[in-house]
Amino acid sequence: MAHYRNLFFDLDDTLWAFSQNAYETFAELYMRFDYSRFFTSFEQFYRLYRKRNEELWGDYSAGRITKAELNRHRFHYPLESVGAPNPELACRFCEGFYELIPTKSKLMPHAREVLEALSTRYNLYILSNGFKELQCHKMRSADIEHYFRKVILSDDIGVLKPSPQIFYFALSATQSQLKESLMIGDSWDNDITGAHGVGMDQVFFNLTGRTDLSFSPTYQIKDLKELLTLL
Repeated sequence: MAHYRNLFFDLDDTLWAFSQNAYETFAELYMRFDYSRFFTSFEQFYRLYRKRNEELWGDYSAGRITKAELNRHRFHYPLESVGAPNPELACRFCEGFYELIPTKSKLMPHAREVLEALSTRYNLYILSNGFKELQCHKMRSADIEHYFRKVILSDDIGVLKPSPQIFYFALSATQSQLKESLMIGDSWDNDITGAHGVGMDQVFFNLTGRTDLSFSPTYQIKDLKELLTLL
């Protein structure tokens, strides 16, 4: 593995525990805005939100909707789906989300110790589809920003993973050679397929035990700590 010099990490659910942090954020906002008036439970609300959010992110990634449309629809949908449309309340909830979620600091298991060890031997970078107004704040809240030499976001160039453009942009922006670079991420479609498409080696952080893989990734792990054995 000595030929790698540059490690590109996805952020959400690879290093920063997005799923857990988001769940806590939504639970707090559900209480703050008294959403129990409209839903039988928080779980009902969150299930509706997550399903629609996943669909909308697919549309956003494909360029069918804008960032503003993504945010408007995903926060309005749960209220609309139970027959209680309230654009003003949905907007306030959205604002609360953007204020609260980047203050959360939970990391994936072993993330900090892995970054600490790898940062002494490799150039570490973030390559994320997340929004500019959130990602850097999240990293500061979790106190991991100092491990990375540069943060490359889809917002920087208006192109999302898995597009080859963002991988080539990341290589250029960091002056990294393709053959010396490795992409590490939990998203098969965005991180692994994207890196594979430009000829970059990959580490698939397979959290869910996914088996329907269209090709064999360079490496596959179930725990970040396995990186210390691989690298």
